[in-house]
Amino acid sequence: MHALVRRLKSLAALAIGFGLALAGPVRAAGDPPSCRTVRLSDIGWTDVTSTTATLSALLSDLGYQPKVTVLSVPVTYAAMKNKDIDVFLGNWMPSMRQDLAPYLADGSVEVVRANLVGAKYTLAVPDYLYAQGLHDFADIARFAGPLGSSIYGIEPGNDGNRQILSLIGSNTDGLGHFKLIESSEQGMLAEVERAVAARKPIVFLGWEPHPMNTRFRMKYLTGGDSTFGPNYGGATIYTNVRAHYLEQCPNVGRLLRNLSFSPADEDALMGLILAKRQDPSSAARTWLKAHPDAQDRWLQGVTTFDGRPAGVALQPGSPTRLGDFQGWVSAHKIPVGDWVADLIDLLKQRAAPLFGAISFVVEGAVNGLTTVLVAIPAPVVILAAAALAYWLRRSIALTVFVALALLFIVNQGYWPPTMETLSLVLVAAFASSVIGIPIGIAAAHRPWLNDAIRPVLDLMQTLPTFVYLIPTLVLFGLGVVPGLISTVIFALPAPVRLTQLGIASIPKALIEAGEAFGATPLQLLLKVELPAAAPSILAGVTQCIMLSLSMVVIAALVGAGGLGVPVVRALNTVQVGMGFEAGFVIVLLAIILDRITRAGERRSAE
Repeated sequence: MHALVRRLKSLAALAIGFGLALAGPVRAAGDPPSCRTVRLSDIGWTDVTSTTATLSALLSDLGYQPKVTVLSVPVTYAAMKNKDIDVFLGNWMPSMRQDLAPYLADGSVEVVRANLVGAKYTLAVPDYLYAQGLHDFADIARFAGPLGSSIYGIEPGNDGNRQILSLIGSNTDGLGHFKLIESSEQGMLAEVERAVAARKPIVFLGWEPHPMNTRFRMKYLTGGDSTFGPNYGGATIYTNVRAHYLEQCPNVGRLLRNLSFSPADEDALMGLILAKRQDPSSAARTWLKAHPDAQDRWLQGVTTFDGRPAGVALQPGSPTRLGDFQGWVSAHKIPVGDWVADLIDLLKQRAAPLFGAISFVVEGAVNGLTTVLVAIPAPVVILAAAALAYWLRRSIALTVFVALALLFIVNQGYWPPTMETLSLVLVAAFASSVIGIPIGIAAAHRPWLNDAIRPVLDLMQTLPTFVYLIPTLVLFGLGVVPGLISTVIFALPAPVRLTQLGIASIPKALIEAGEAFGATPLQLLLKVELPAAAPSILAGVTQCIMLSLSMVVIAALVGAGGLGVPVVRALNTVQVGMGFEAGFVIVLLAIILDRITRAGERRSAE
């Protein structure tokens, strides 16, 4: 009897073992399924982009699904508090102390470890300006004239920008009359490159590690200890996670506790992105392939998502390393981006005088009009705008609305940026109309031309407007010029299409009557076609103005100034009040311009 029981137990054990063998390896205790998607924040700085891409590559190889979102620093921390972001690798301290402090205080964000030691972050100048005597923050004001009273920062709302704005606001070291030019990291570096090539004075935000330190011969300024910290803004970069993430996802937590970089590591990663023009993911994989020792160190004690030891599972030839069809195709991509970049570089080298002349004319027109509008007392501008509204519309209600709306803008403190935006819109609308109306006339008279330009106009209207900013920024530098040119490109199709439509829709009998009276083509155009098509043409001009106004926020990203700056700054710092104020001012300006231009349209129609 006992022998039979033993045999039955042996058969049961054999069956269980066979079943486990068929089922595959048992998943080791590790992260739960909710941890498979790892949400990372990238604040758009090349160093943070490169380290985030490296972590993403490791997580992908481990079987996780990393999701990277580009956010500003304040939005990153707000998202971590809301549990929308899990990991942030770019906590620069002490400059981000103000951003992080409230989240540390309420326990919604945790610090994992320092992932980079020995960084720096403060104002810098080219070596030739340093040689002229600009060594310290206190020296900047003496060079106000050559500097154009400008300091170049990065994206609006950034912690470094806030430090500069605090210096300006408190008139520290006599900087009260300076202005901060905000754009982006690459926008600032493009402007530094232009200044260095022309040996022009410039003060800008600099940091290390970053290839800018070898790309430009630059010096960091002393005197910023009270704002950026001692030792030239000496910084340590920390890894942050949302509250309780390390306990909820211990395997990812082990990887984050292991992850650290040296300045040389980050310089090499950023060099692959900026100099070799690799996308961040490809740069990370190139670097990891060349540094297996770093990967081995980071993966100590870490497993794949399915529980296998990471060091074994990620060896070359393992299933997680096998490329699929999509990866193979991506590895052999057509270098369209490189071709365009080479073309832009060629244009920048060969046609620099032409672009310089265009910049001079455009910048002079916009800045000149802005200077005039700002110089005129606000009450005079308000009265003139109200009188114009009444003359065009003969409406007391509209006249009162215009006056009250402009008074509200003054009350909210947005009068100077409103005048900057108005100048940009008026010049852009004028340029678009001057270019677009003749093209529309030619397209109406020549059907083959209309067919040829239609796909071009479609492309201009559907291509993301941010794409326009990239080449214009490289060719023209920061300021109103790239903003205005991008605005003209975006708004140009409206007057072209509506002018062509208006003239093409004129009744043939009207054209034949003009020809019967012996009108020449020019007389026919001036006396018959343009008057008959005037409502459609004016509608195109009105649309052009509205489209130009819709670009003010995007133009602010390349230093164009105006009402777009407080909107972007509010977005990046999660300031609801500021965003609503600036947005409401833009709406009021749009209504005023729309009603006034529509009044002219109705008057012509009558």
